[in-house]
Amino acid sequence: MSVTTAGDGPWIDDAAGRLVRPYTISNGRTRPTAALDLLSQVRATGSIPLGSFGPLGPEHAQTLGLCRSPVTVAEVAAHLRLPAAVTKVLLSDLVDCGALTTKPPAHHHHPTDRSLLEAVLDGLRRQL
Repeated sequence: MSVTTAGDGPWIDDAAGRLVRPYTISNGRTRPTAALDLLSQVRATGSIPLGSFGPLGPEHAQTLGLCRSPVTVAEVAAHLRLPAAVTKVLLSDLVDCGALTTKPPAHHHHPTDRSLLEAVLDGLRRQL
């Protein structure tokens, strides 16, 4: 059995996969307090996060590190290898404590526009 870490990421067993279940990271929460769309952009504000619900975990720090420049919620989820719902909760925690700012998607009128979705997919493939 080989156990490795991906940077500051969650523990991963080569055979079993992730050793910490995704919803453990969000303390079982599935609903973010901030309104976030998969195409919403998030960006670090430079403020030091102070969690109102306790200390922020390493996943929050890793998430914040990915947001130094504007990035979509979908890209953050892909980099963290977490479900979008869990990622939205982590991002929402960081928004609530002032560490992140959000911007709604630019193409809000046609969120299922095929060319937009293909552009997001191409961007994600280039990043990974």
